[in-house]
Amino acid sequence: MEAHPLTCTHVDAFRFFTPAAEPRNAWQLGREHQLAHEQPGCLHANMDLYRIAFRLLPFVESTVVLDAFELALEIRTVDMQASPYDVGAYGLEPIPVEAPDGRAEYVRRQRDLAARAEPLRRALLDEVDRLLAHPAALAPEQPDARGGQ
Repeated sequence: MEAHPLTCTHVDAFRFFTPAAEPRNAWQLGREHQLAHEQPGCLHANMDLYRIAFRLLPFVESTVVLDAFELALEIRTVDMQASPYDVGAYGLEPIPVEAPDGRAEYVRRQRDLAARAEPLRRALLDEVDRLLAHPAALAPEQPDARGGQ
């Protein structure tokens, strides 16, 4: 694996790099770099769609949250299969990313998952745009200065 360049673009994934691996990554990432480096092909960015959908409840339909959860679960499974951990005890077959066939399998799955995440991403962005365009319509009524409604 040392012969392959590291191109992690997700700040939360980069946080778990070992000190020896950090300088091998194409970017030294911090929270301030997230918007510049985040990209929709990243497994971790696509898992984040669930976190975002959940935080947007009750403004998004629960089916969107459920779809995001189910996709995140599937993505986490692939992420763990491609990790250096022994996942056999959990009934998972490893994806040997250090071998050409394993890398090709990982890329195939990554592309498939990214394509399936795109409609969820679009639905969440559309909902946020709608909320930002009409915030007063969604805000609870506030009592006036005299204590009435």
